[in-house]
Amino acid sequence: MPTLILVRHGRSTANTEGLLAGWTPGVALDERGAAQAAALPGRLAALPLSEIVASPLQRCQETIRPLLDARPELKAHTDERIGECHYGDWSGRKLAELKDEPLMEVVQAHPSAAAFPGGESMRAMQTRAAEAVREWNARVERDHGADAVYLMCSHGDIIKSLVAEALGLHLDLFQRISVEPCSVTAIRYTRLRPFLVRLGDTGDFASLAPHEDPPGDQAPVGGGAGAP
Repeated sequence: MPTLILVRHGRSTANTEGLLAGWTPGVALDERGAAQAAALPGRLAALPLSEIVASPLQRCQETIRPLLDARPELKAHTDERIGECHYGDWSGRKLAELKDEPLMEVVQAHPSAAAFPGGESMRAMQTRAAEAVREWNARVERDHGADAVYLMCSHGDIIKSLVAEALGLHLDLFQRISVEPCSVTAIRYTRLRPFLVRLGDTGDFASLAPHEDPPGDQAPVGGGAGAP
C-alpha cells in the first residue's frame, strides 16, 4: 500500500494572531508561512510524488502552490474531508479567550467526547479524515502501484488524529502529538498495519529552545504557530 506524506499548511495569519481559524474564509499564509511553502519543493525533491490532495481552505491551497509550480506534471485534488475541524461558534475566536471555556478541558483531556457548539465533534473529524485516507490509499495504489508515494496538505488537528489512528491510539491521547506549521509526517501503509516513519519534521529545531512564555500543559487547539 502507498506511503502518505502529510504536510500541515504553513504558518497562517490566524496562527500569528492567536485565533482559532477553523473554516473562517480568507485565512492566508503569513510571510513566514509563504517562505515555508516556498521551501517545500526542495525538502521533498527526492520523493516521487504521484498525487497531491489538499484541504480546500486557502492556507492549504497556498502551501501546495510552490510544489505544483515546481512539478507541473502533478495533478492537485481537493478533498473537504481533510479540511479543518468545524469549530462552529469557536471559529475566529482568540485562543486566549477560549482557554477558560468549560469545553476546553474536555477538548484537552477527553477529546473523544468533545463537540463544538454549532460545529462537529472531534470523533466525526477523525472519522471523515481516516475514511478519506483509506479511499485515497486504494485509489493511489490502483493508479500508481503499491509502492507509490502521495501527499496530503491538511491541518494540525486532522494530522494529529490520523497519526493517532495509524498508531492505534485512542483519540483521547491525540493531544499528546504535536505537528508544527509546514511539518512533514509520513505514514507507510501495509496490508497488516501502518508504520509512522516521520512525525512533525520541519528540519528546524528552533521551537525546541526554551521560550520566554513556556507553552504549558495544554495542547494548542488547531495545531499552534510553531517556532516564534
